[in-house]
Amino acid sequence: MTGKGGYTASCACGQVTLEVIGAPILSAVCHCESCRLAGRAFEQAPGAPTVLNADGGTDYCLYRKDRVKILQGGGLLQEHRLTPVSATRRVVASCCGAPMFLDFTKGHWLTLYRDRLPADAPLPEMGVMAKDRPPGAALPDAIPTYPTHPAKFMIKLLVAWAAMGFRRPTVTW
Repeated sequence: MTGKGGYTASCACGQVTLEVIGAPILSAVCHCESCRLAGRAFEQAPGAPTVLNADGGTDYCLYRKDRVKILQGGGLLQEHRLTPVSATRRVVASCCGAPMFLDFTKGHWLTLYRDRLPADAPLPEMGVMAKDRPPGAALPDAIPTYPTHPAKFMIKLLVAWAAMGFRRPTVTW
């Protein structure tokens, strides 16, 4: 945790670090096909950390873009898009293959891979996009899991956006 009520996120080898200020908008496990496809691809890189949970989901903490700062190693960040026209870019530390965050470029939030944050980062409060999970994959009982993005998820994003004055900052490095 940083002294400003947030966290320092880092890649697996420590060459890339981000600072996040304050609490996340929310913390969730995503089971969508895009996250699972990207997670499987990222895990194939030599020495890359695990991305997918045993149930096929990916743990995330969503932060306002205006509360995330790249402290070091920005030159080592590389974007990956599932298709050339995808509005979502997944950003990986090239030094160690660690996925760092997702940037929905049309949105106001940054989705950090929870494993990049310290162990005391907020635990997932919900599972989303369970309709896309692999057949037979068991879902955790500890949190509510929804077939898509529930109203609670969307309301939290809207409240955060309103607090930002409905701005959509651009993330650059």
